[in-house]
Amino acid sequence: MTRDPPGSPPRDPALAARLAAGVAARAPGGAPRTRHRDADVPRFTNRLALEASPYLQQHAHNPVDWRPWGEEAFAEARDRGRPVFLSVGYSTCHWCHVMEEESFEDLEIAEVLNRRFVPVKVDREERPDVDAVYMAAVQALTGGGGWPMSVWLDAEGRPFHGGTYFPPRDGDRGAPRGFLSILRLVADLWERDPGRVAQAAGALAGAVRTALSAAGEPSASVPGPGPVAAAVAAFARTFDEREGGLRGAPKFPSSLPVRLLLRQARRTGDAGALRMATRTLEKMAAGGIHDQVGGGFHRYSTDERWLVPHFEKMLYDNALLAVAYAEGFQATGRADFARVARSTLDYLLREMQAPEGGFFSATDADSEGEEGRFFVWSEREIRERLGAEAERFVAFHGVTAGGNFEGANVLHVPAPDEETWASLAGARETLRRAREARVHPLRDEKVLAGWNGLAVSALSVGGWVLAEPRYLAAARRVAAFLLSELRPGGRLLRSWRAGRPGPPGFLDDHAFLAQGLLDLFEATFEPRWLREALGLAEATEALFADRERGGWFTAAADHERLIARERPTHDGAEPSGASVAALNALRLAALTGDDRWRAVADGALRSYAGQLAEHPFTLHELLLALGWRHDAVPEVVLVWPEGQDPEPFLRVLRSTFVPSRVLCGAPEGAPLAALARLAPIAAGRVAIGGRATAYVCERGACRLPSVDPHHLHLALTQSNSSS
Repeated sequence: MTRDPPGSPPRDPALAARLAAGVAARAPGGAPRTRHRDADVPRFTNRLALEASPYLQQHAHNPVDWRPWGEEAFAEARDRGRPVFLSVGYSTCHWCHVMEEESFEDLEIAEVLNRRFVPVKVDREERPDVDAVYMAAVQALTGGGGWPMSVWLDAEGRPFHGGTYFPPRDGDRGAPRGFLSILRLVADLWERDPGRVAQAAGALAGAVRTALSAAGEPSASVPGPGPVAAAVAAFARTFDEREGGLRGAPKFPSSLPVRLLLRQARRTGDAGALRMATRTLEKMAAGGIHDQVGGGFHRYSTDERWLVPHFEKMLYDNALLAVAYAEGFQATGRADFARVARSTLDYLLREMQAPEGGFFSATDADSEGEEGRFFVWSEREIRERLGAEAERFVAFHGVTAGGNFEGANVLHVPAPDEETWASLAGARETLRRAREARVHPLRDEKVLAGWNGLAVSALSVGGWVLAEPRYLAAARRVAAFLLSELRPGGRLLRSWRAGRPGPPGFLDDHAFLAQGLLDLFEATFEPRWLREALGLAEATEALFADRERGGWFTAAADHERLIARERPTHDGAEPSGASVAALNALRLAALTGDDRWRAVADGALRSYAGQLAEHPFTLHELLLALGWRHDAVPEVVLVWPEGQDPEPFLRVLRSTFVPSRVLCGAPEGAPLAALARLAPIAAGRVAIGGRATAYVCERGACRLPSVDPHHLHLALTQSNSSS
């Protein structure tokens, strides 16, 4: 029988009934995630049992009497005269699991939390606005941050103390003071010296507001292209010539912006930029960070060789890397880059897609209580599984009896060779099928609009560059799902899980999905996607625009009011919504001829001018927009007679890396007229002499239309380069 959590206030019978009904309504999933149970019946249930987030539901049976974020929790804090303890994490966070097991499952710690605090749990992936506010507080207090994030707040939401992971007790993991002692000290201070707490909360809230709104005064003009070259030079100073990426460990794929380097090489002929990009792509592909058996990439490498990963897999990482490898293939013609792009997209479609069409968010690093257990191999098992092929496989994938990770092997490729790789395809598939029989890591099955927008881009760019129709079909399906299920009543939501809608969407949800729809439009020439992208861009301006300084806020004007409203200030593992929205606006300006969109982008670039001048590498994705703004951007329109195949022109367009360009096309007649209503650059175009015809214009000047694909190739190769 379910009990009240230790130290918690008496539970209202109506709440108890709601919790029991919520647990009963959940799909069966084995034993509840808690050590406090009788057989498969949990001893404790808290309000997180009513939430859709997989991360929150992981904590639904802790003895901690968790509440979800919301006014109800803060009202209780006011009524009881207690501070709020806020814990922020996400479902595939290893140290979040550790702190749960050590502290949130501990009855003594739970009793103190429940009696002396109002405990609140937040999924950072569902509420990036809450995460940003309190991460700024933790960074101001400690100089660092991360997850799990632990913050103590007053009843108005103002932070006064915080940190990240805390071991449970004094001396654990070498810490002089453990979580239990900190809880008691904070609670005693709250009761003994409320004036000191209020002073600290006021000062820290002010520091958070300053940190999240800092952008300086907008400049009078759009920055020149200098920050792009300055960022590339900064990356070159810390580049790892041997292993790619930046020197040192850990190594994150996002730490070196490959797409920026490819563009700079294309624009200026900078061989160093191209070398940094290609070396990083090839070394990541050969390392253990790349799942050599199942495709896709793990979160990051714990060493400087890309060898031993932190084994969680994130949708956004894989979507962004699929685009980087597709563009790497387009820029270099290297077959290994095409192969990695393909296997990454295949992994997403095989293992991460919901039956309804969207993509799940992530998979955990752990299974059966061990990090990486699902992914690693012993030499003995490989030899037993592969038989006669084992010797070549073991040599090619760096397998040893002693292993390279806790006695087991993370597969990698010490000496890459495409011919050998291809010849071992059957062996890898044998191991993948064998791996499927293992206990899988937990999968976070919420669908996030923004991350799915990145996946639409990945499938669209991959489908276009690799000439793979099934990727484009998948992109259409995901886009249609998002525009239907995550947009009830016309307002884009942040998340969806098993039919349950999440909170309203944020800036990155709108920007990433609009980008995906633009990529899908250029890959398919279907006007629907341009129309939807325009609608999302309009919504972005209506909901998020900073009308005083230019750029955008993370949360909409009608979102819940927190103690601060964030303006994105950097690009991290994901690009910021502001960086993507700025490039979206420039693309829309070129496609539609509407200078309002250029003004929107210029306003954003002016608002970040100071940061771009001083620290351009912190906004490496915004530099894509800045580079575009100063490029000669070809506007390419392809027209062909109804029933004719324009494939010779499409082959040229697919194989030519021109990152700053817009592209559309249609057969003559009604389809072309429909396209021209959305993209006036297509108006008045005709198929000359009954043959497919390409039109290329730059900065208001048009080249002669071409019926010869070779002439189109020449026109494109002369674009986007410095004069």
